[in-house]
Order: sequence, then C-alpha cells, then structure tokens
Amino acid sequence: MRLLLLNGPNLNLLGQREPELYGSATLESIEADLKKLSLAEGVGFECFQSNFEGALIERIHKSVDQVEGILINAGAYTHTSIALRDALLATKIPYVEVHLSNISARESYRHHSYLADKAVGLVSGFGVISYRLAFEGLLAYLRQKR
Repeated sequence: MRLLLLNGPNLNLLGQREPELYGSATLESIEADLKKLSLAEGVGFECFQSNFEGALIERIHKSVDQVEGILINAGAYTHTSIALRDALLATKIPYVEVHLSNISARESYRHHSYLADKAVGLVSGFGVISYRLAFEGLLAYLRQKR
C-alpha cells in the first residue's frame, strides 16, 4: 500500500510562518515523522508540496494506480479551489483533509471547505498531531476496505 501527502501553498514556511498559530514544527519534520510511521506500518509513503494549484492537480492526476490514499492539507486552496476538488473526485482516490489549526474557529472565509464533504475524514486543530491522526485514520480506513 502507498500513501501520498500533499501540502499546498505556504506550508513550506511552517516553523517560520505565524508560529503562534501553526507551531514551530517545519514541514520537513512533519514529513520525517510520517515517513517513520509509514515504515513502522509497512506502508509506502511519499510527500509533495507546491504553492501552485496546477502542480497539486497534476500530482493528483499522476497518483492514479500509484497510491491507495491521499492526505491533503490544501492550505488556502481548501476554501477556494473547485479545480482541486474536481481532481480528487476524478481520480477516485480516497483522501483525508488535514489542517494544523481549527479552520472552523478561524476567520469566516475559512469555515467552508471545497474538499471536506467528499473526504473520508477531516482532522484539524491538533497542530502537528493532526497529520499523524489523519495518517492513522486513512490507513485504518484503507485496511478495513481490503
């Protein structure tokens, strides 16, 4: 089994960007933690980050027949990108939406997600632990489906 972690715009700045909101962990440390977890679980794992919507969409398209599940923190695209939603739906790859902060407790324009209603699950508000919870949830879902 292979999983893909997708991170959208500005997540490459984790550790520097608004640490009072997003914490001090870097994207590299989050990815390293999940890679260790995937090794322990016997699961293939890859990571991809882009600040460009089209690059994220292309990576989703290339995932068909390569990964069984996607973890996605689309960043601000969560609230704006119908194209990203369409790519996820077109590939039919199960995905879990993940956010460091609780998007429902933030600015009103962040309350709506174009991805959440078709996701296997949504994990937000637990900081770095959100990624681990999303990983474990997606893995359990996929193993149960087998």
